[in-house]
Amino acid sequence: MESGPAIFTGSVFALFGGGLLLWTAVRLRQRAPVAHGVNPLASATAAGSAGAAALLLAVWCFTRV
Repeated sequence: MESGPAIFTGSVFALFGGGLLLWTAVRLRQRAPVAHGVNPLASATAAGSAGAAALLLAVWCFTRV
């Protein structure tokens, strides 16, 4: 019964992290700003790090099943 929340949480983290990384990659490929008014390198690094961290949390949640 306790694996249900871990699966749900892992799925949410995986969808968020994957979506954030995909969105960041598309914005960088189009040479569009990732965040307005912020250094492009810093915003891409922060978004990429947050996406990777979310994917790592998803993997961790799935290992708890």
